[in-house]
Formats: sequence, C-alpha cells, structure tokens
Amino acid sequence: MRQVTSALESHSPLQQPIVHITVVVMVIMFAIMVLVFALLVAASIRYRKSRVQGEPRQNFGNAKLEVTWTALPFLLLVSLFILTVITMRVADPPTASSSGADPPPDIIVVGHQFWWEFRYVAEGFVTANEMHVPAGRRLLLRIEGFDVIHDFWVPALGRKMDAIPGQPNEMYFEASTPGDYGGTCAEFCGAEHAWMRILVVAQPESDFQAWVRQQQAVPATPIEGEAQRGAEIFRKTSCAVCHAVNGVSNGRVGPDLTHVASRQTLAAGRMANNPVNLEAWLADPDKYKPGSYMPNASLSQADLAALVAYLETLR
Repeated sequence: MRQVTSALESHSPLQQPIVHITVVVMVIMFAIMVLVFALLVAASIRYRKSRVQGEPRQNFGNAKLEVTWTALPFLLLVSLFILTVITMRVADPPTASSSGADPPPDIIVVGHQFWWEFRYVAEGFVTANEMHVPAGRRLLLRIEGFDVIHDFWVPALGRKMDAIPGQPNEMYFEASTPGDYGGTCAEFCGAEHAWMRILVVAQPESDFQAWVRQQQAVPATPIEGEAQRGAEIFRKTSCAVCHAVNGVSNGRVGPDLTHVASRQTLAAGRMANNPVNLEAWLADPDKYKPGSYMPNASLSQADLAALVAYLETLR
C-alpha cells in the first residue's frame, strides 16, 4: 500500500482546513508576485531613460493611490486573520469537556531518542514506531517527551505537536480513510533525528479491533529449537534489560518488542522488517543508525541466528 506523506494530500477532517488555508495563501502570494513583477516591467519600460536631457517630470504624490495601496493590504491581512482563526478552531478543537476537565487520552505518544512509543490506555498495551488507528474515529493523543524536545507530525493527518519532557500536550487525531500514513519527528533532537519516523496504519474498525486483540495477547514461549535457544539468549543478555516482552522482561529503555515481528519497519523506519534486516541490525546497529543508543551485543553468528528466530515468533 502506498504510504501517504504529503501535507497537501489531506486524509483527515482536521488537516483539511490547514490544506485549504495553505492553498489560499500560496495563491495570494503568487498573485502578489505576478503583480509586482508586472509593475516593475511596466515602470522599467515607461520610465526608461529618455533622449530628452534634463530632470524628468516629478510626481509629488497621489492620495487615491496611497489610500488604495494601504487599504488593500490591510483588508487582505484582516481576511487572512479571520480565515486563520476559523482554521485554528476546526483543526485544533478544544480537548477539555464542558466541565473543564480533560478526558483521558486514547493513546499516549512518547518521543525518545530516536524512536516513538505508543501506549494504548484503555486497551492496556504498548507498541513502538507503528501506530494503528481506526479509520473515521477521532482519538485524543497525549504527546510527551522522554529526554529532549521532539515533535510529532503526520503531515496528511493533521498539525504538528511538540513532545516536551515534563509538559504533556494534547490534540485530536483522525484518519478519514484507511491507509498507511508516514510521519516524522519535526524538531531536531540529535544525531539520528532524520531516522525517527512514524508509520500510522488506519484500518476499518473490525480490522483495528483484530489488531488490538493481537497486541493484547501474550506470545507463546518457544519450547524447542533455535527459537527456544534465542529466547534464552534474549533473557540472559542486555536485550531483556532494555526491552519489554510480555511475560518475559520489563525493560523500558528501548522499544517494546512484544509483537516486533508484526511491524513493517525496524529502527523507527530505518529499514524494512524482515529476518535478513533484523539480523543485520542486531549485528551492527551503528552501521545503520550511528548515534542511536542501541548497543552491539557482540553475539556470534549462531547466537544471532537463534535470537532472530526467537524475535520472529513475536507476532
């Protein structure tokens, strides 16, 4: 499925007014540019140097012209101000209820160096880098920063929102049609800022509920073969210290890996998620994402293969 990343291709009622005002401003800017260019050309031709010697006729002012070029920009700015206020109200509806109390968020989004954490509050599970949402349903997101300031932005689905440590922000979020929507961190946050991608998967309600049930399930622990040996390696190395897998470990330094094999990408969008790329990533994280905090566990080729076999069971 094509991944939508353009801010001018709206797939959300919250993004549509932003696209509208962007197009209006671009048209106005283009019209002003054409007008100024035409006036410059006309003035250059009309008032070019004459063969007649002496000072040209002087014009000491034109009251009607001066009022016009003052009033028209003023009216234009007032119109844009009104349109901006209307856009802000539609694209950023208030999150507080009539009682003044904020409703509980549907998803808590946490920005880390250099990956995204998604906590589904009511459903009771955590995932990373890939956020699934039901198409056509408006959700309330709470945006937080874990370490430094990040910025959550999925261009086709709405406005940007800063993720600030100690200062949660909230915004509504909605995808009107099913599809894959790409996003990114829009605030420079360190060495691997460019590879801090977001994938939003909007699904029909029935598909979304099936995905929720999958995420809530605890993966079966392998009891034999390479996968079973890989599970032991996972528990005995730094993997279990940093990463959480339901029923196995409770690490919170790195992304939750409970269902890592079901995700489309690795390392926050750095590469496609498949066994070959997973093994390459585990063997040398700095080669693919230098400056990230993923350590090289220095495993043998046999242990790497076993660890990958175990992680591929986490679906």
